[in-house]
Amino acid sequence: MISMFQAAVLGVIEGLTEFLPVSSTGHLTIVESIMGLKTDDKAVTAFTAVIQVGAILAAVIYFRRDIIRLVVAFVRGLGSAPARRETDWRLALCVIAGSIPIGIVGFAAKDFIKSDLRSLWVVAVALIVWSVVMVVAERVASYRRHEEDTTLTDAIIIGLVHRLALVPGVSRSGATISAGLFRGLDRVAATRLSFLLGIPALVAAGAYELKDLSGLRVLPTVLATVVSFVVAYVSIAWLLKFVVRHSIAVFAAYRVLLAVVLIALLSTSVISAT
Repeated sequence: MISMFQAAVLGVIEGLTEFLPVSSTGHLTIVESIMGLKTDDKAVTAFTAVIQVGAILAAVIYFRRDIIRLVVAFVRGLGSAPARRETDWRLALCVIAGSIPIGIVGFAAKDFIKSDLRSLWVVAVALIVWSVVMVVAERVASYRRHEEDTTLTDAIIIGLVHRLALVPGVSRSGATISAGLFRGLDRVAATRLSFLLGIPALVAAGAYELKDLSGLRVLPTVLATVVSFVVAYVSIAWLLKFVVRHSIAVFAAYRVLLAVVLIALLSTSVISAT
């Protein structure tokens, strides 16, 4: 049973890490293990997914003008050829196309993801491996293309890479931002696209996991969700300002350090892998 204190802490962790390229699932899994919670328990997995709703709501509110603009553009484009030549129509299609791959894989492999991949050894390895990818992405990035230059090909490729975020420790934003940089997008464009792609995927995951919440108390879940909303909103605003002038490689250093500490804790049996 998750207490109010544990719920508040997990809400902070979720809100702080959901949109930073450090893996929210990895952090939640680590903290839940330290708290003595069974990370492979269906109810705990459901709790982790549902409190993401707070972070999702923060993204929806933060990007509300963009979302409304893209929805309007998409609807207009359905019945107007000239409207389909506008940038917003293309961006709307990009978000839709980029969201499909993770939805398909996430549903098809849901049991494997919630059991075999919930090991902290998986988290540790993924933290290190994707850190290397993030550094390489920054090294080869040209930053010459902006949000209005995003193509359907970009969205499909980023969406395919997005599937790797189902592995705890990779990071949804880390995967999509890195893919965007590999495609030549600037950091702000890649980050904004990452946020927009994350909204449909997180909404679907949270809605699906509602069925497994029967074993948890309502108040801790609500508290964690509210806390994650507040912290996530601040995190989104901060990250968008940060990437204007700074490399995401700085997060890679933190990820590797966290992985080293995690491996040490696992090797000495201070915490268990599941």
